[in-house]
Amino acid sequence: MSTGKHRRGRFLALIPLALFLALAVLFYARLGAGDPSEVPSALIGKPVPDFRLDGIAGLDRDGMPVPGFAATDLAKGVFVVNVFASWCAPCRAEHPLLANIAKDRRISLLGLNYKDADDQALRFLNGLGNPYAAVAADRNGRVGIDWGVYGVPETFVVANGNIAAKLVGPLTPERISAELMPAVEKALSAQAAP
Repeated sequence: MSTGKHRRGRFLALIPLALFLALAVLFYARLGAGDPSEVPSALIGKPVPDFRLDGIAGLDRDGMPVPGFAATDLAKGVFVVNVFASWCAPCRAEHPLLANIAKDRRISLLGLNYKDADDQALRFLNGLGNPYAAVAADRNGRVGIDWGVYGVPETFVVANGNIAAKLVGPLTPERISAELMPAVEKALSAQAAP
């Protein structure tokens, strides 16, 4: 009789271990196996949050101040909005690639300078070159929060005032060809469709 109680006691002792293992597998499948750069955004397909930001003080192109921009400026057309900061090492790494994106005349490349001092952002862009048609200075990070920015760099595709895609982390040639440009092409095709 004591052997039956002993077996039942062993069986009951294994239940918590089995539950723990099942939960560990579930958590791994949901969190650990995914790509951390694929952070879902609740804003995909929704209008860009309302904002208006000035440009970076002292940032000029051909003797003219580079303007900031507002949500209303994104209402018509396809835009790539790159969130960057001078203090961000991956932003420096991706910066040369942005110059190539800016050459595509079908889109407008805009910069959202996130939680940065104007003098630092100015030094960054003057030193590396300014690929952006406009640069908005989000000095306190409020607009970035409204856009769902987790950190820098992040890049958004905006089509006719709606957020069409979000890429978290630095752009690479592979990410540009596999993720960014397909999202841009899709947005351009949708815009061209009657």
